[in-house]
Amino acid sequence: MITADGLKSGDKIPSERELSERLNVGRSSVREALRALELLGLIETRRGEGTFIRDFRGNQLVQLLSTFILQDEKAKQDVFETKNLIEMDCLRLAIQRMGKESILKLIEKVKSGQLDDDEFFYRIIENADNHLFLRMWLILKDYYNSLHLRKVEYKREDYLILLEALAEKNEQKALSAYRNLRKLSSLATNTNKI
Repeated sequence: MITADGLKSGDKIPSERELSERLNVGRSSVREALRALELLGLIETRRGEGTFIRDFRGNQLVQLLSTFILQDEKAKQDVFETKNLIEMDCLRLAIQRMGKESILKLIEKVKSGQLDDDEFFYRIIENADNHLFLRMWLILKDYYNSLHLRKVEYKREDYLILLEALAEKNEQKALSAYRNLRKLSSLATNTNKI
């Protein structure tokens, strides 16, 4: 219904009565469903105004779901692996699509210490210009960060070597720099076999 009506975050959703009629269910069922959506942070009710779709890109839902999904070690490993694979594929795309000017700006930000690891890879993935990869990475990053693992401090030099490889459009050097940055074996990150 949200897609059919073209609703987006900030838009008002139909009233309980209208939802009940459109969905062919009782108003108590609609009320219960709306309450559940509000608890998940997907909608908000404003007294006297109605119910509105929230910007659910925040990590409230991720934190809630991660308490259930990421309890076993296999799921945690899958999140880590998938996040790394997306980052490497985006490096490959960035080699083709990222302009010299963008690379130079990123080098300056790294040298001045303005970027943490998430911000660095956000810029790379943004420059890879694949919106689906970006969305998937943002979700996985939020899941990964919700694990509250010990944050690894990366060296600026590692980022600069990676950016140098991007500027040279050298895929092997970029992937090698990435593996070194993440302390990964080449076997664990060889996506050519997948």
